[in-house]
Amino acid sequence: MSLRPLLALLPLVFSITPAFADQLDCTTLGPKTTLADLQKLYGKANVVTGEVDGPEGTTMIATTIFPKEADQTFMVYWFDEEKHERLAGFTVPEKDTGPGGVKIGMAIKDVQALNGEPFTLQGFYWDYGGAAGFQSGKLANLEGGCYLNLTFEPSKESTDAAISDAISGDRELRSDLKEFDTVLPVVTAMDIGYADPEASAD
Repeated sequence: MSLRPLLALLPLVFSITPAFADQLDCTTLGPKTTLADLQKLYGKANVVTGEVDGPEGTTMIATTIFPKEADQTFMVYWFDEEKHERLAGFTVPEKDTGPGGVKIGMAIKDVQALNGEPFTLQGFYWDYGGAAGFQSGKLANLEGGCYLNLTFEPSKESTDAAISDAISGDRELRSDLKEFDTVLPVVTAMDIGYADPEASAD
């Protein structure tokens, strides 16, 4: 399906689904979305491409949408950063609803309910702390062929050393871990990614 008919349908979709009036998911932007498409969709003045901070102290080229609007801003990443082609993924802003109804600030137990089963995430308090993906469940098989990544952080600090130890460090944790009843993790970041269509199959 081409992107242009899809974009034309977005106002209609939003008007008939008020609960998801600000939804940003795999059906909004896809692997074939171009920089020109973003400029048409959001307005050229609201689309800025340049160097941004990447993981572990690196930098990268990305496109920022609504850079001056704190609750609307999000980033689009490219596999080909030089030509701004082959969309790799995008973040989801605080005000928007992501795939499956996930929102920033949502409790981990509510995300688990949306997924229909427990999922795994990294332990907290290190570079990749709280990172979660979905290998199974409703959030693993998303329309549009994308994958969902979330970052969780505890909303409450525990004074119990045993609880802190159990949720910390480079380890995989289940979303139904009993210690989460104390620290109450919530979603603090959300991004949507795609596989590189030009990547080797080897």
